[in-house]
Amino acid sequence: MSRLLLSGGAKVCGITTLEDAQACADLGVAALGLNFWVGTPRRVELEVARAIAEQLRDQVELVAVFVDADRAEIERVREITGIRAVQLHGAEPPDFVAALGPDAYKAVGVAGAGDVEAALAYPGEKLLLDARVPGAMPGGTGHAFEWDLAIEVARRRRLILAGGLHAGNVAEAIARVRPWRVDVASGVESAPGKKDLAKVAAFVRAATGA
Repeated sequence: MSRLLLSGGAKVCGITTLEDAQACADLGVAALGLNFWVGTPRRVELEVARAIAEQLRDQVELVAVFVDADRAEIERVREITGIRAVQLHGAEPPDFVAALGPDAYKAVGVAGAGDVEAALAYPGEKLLLDARVPGAMPGGTGHAFEWDLAIEVARRRRLILAGGLHAGNVAEAIARVRPWRVDVASGVESAPGKKDLAKVAAFVRAATGA
């Protein structure tokens, strides 16, 4: 059933090594998130990101993740790696997202209905909804939010659903919300930034019905 619902596939975020990137791609992951925020243990080195892009750009979608970076830094990473898709996890306003072009989209932390309304004010076809946890990092917290809050967004946009997903709950999340894509970080890790490939394989199977 989920194979029919999840047209955008599964995205694994917080990839830090070429080995994990290749292994995830081989397991059927549709997209990989490479985090360039200095405040996370999931940060990828720029040269590693370039190597991942050179090896895998024709196999998976690659997404560069930033938190309140300035436009010059984002464009520098784009230039060096060739990665065009950008996911913005900070307090970036809608016009900043629009200025980066159609390959950029906003990630919004959700704790209530007002956060969903704020998310829909952002431009673009895609939106990512994650859990908003006070005092925690913007993403990768392992916490879920109330999925029913995301249903309307999934009807109106290409929704990327994140927040506390793992192999044990992702099929239920897909059935309830019908997102375009699901996104996981901590739910497939042995440690922050290190992927547990058995968990990745289980997540992909649960999300896609493969």
